[in-house]
Amino acid sequence: MGRNWFCLSPLLALAIGCQSGQHAKGVPTMKVTSPAFQEGANIPKKVTGDEADVSPPLKWEGAPPGTQSFALICDDPDAPRGTWVHWVIFNLPADKTELPEGVPASGKLPDDVRQGKNGFGKLGYGGPSPPPGKPHRYFFKVYALDRSLDLKDGASKQDLETAMKDHILAQGQLMGKYGR
Repeated sequence: MGRNWFCLSPLLALAIGCQSGQHAKGVPTMKVTSPAFQEGANIPKKVTGDEADVSPPLKWEGAPPGTQSFALICDDPDAPRGTWVHWVIFNLPADKTELPEGVPASGKLPDDVRQGKNGFGKLGYGGPSPPPGKPHRYFFKVYALDRSLDLKDGASKQDLETAMKDHILAQGQLMGKYGR
């Protein structure tokens, strides 16, 4: 059985994450892009912990009718101690289809957008900073939701995934690589 067998179950896909580019069966796919890097390409050093450590600009399209908000998780499944969380952001308004470069690293943003804690224990985006060796993969996953989420600033990735359960209308992702 292949590595992606778990992507057939929406609940397992949400809990584990279909990080091979596949999504839960039956969940429509959105397109996620960035003017800073292409799918599978290297992430610019500017958005890493080695330079400015600013969030990359992201765009998405293909949200279905009924979308009330968006959420985003960025993580690195190649981290030595298991998946490392780089960004948790949620309650993005349904009419928002992009994030600019350099989203401020604070809990509450305009329009009641909220950010959770990353693996570094800080609010907002924390850029790639892998140990020397093979480049790591960084997945920027966007979720279209049928409601806004009742979570506080500093929510964890797990908190977000639990709150999104049964509320995902569509999802998409963009994967970039970075190594030292």
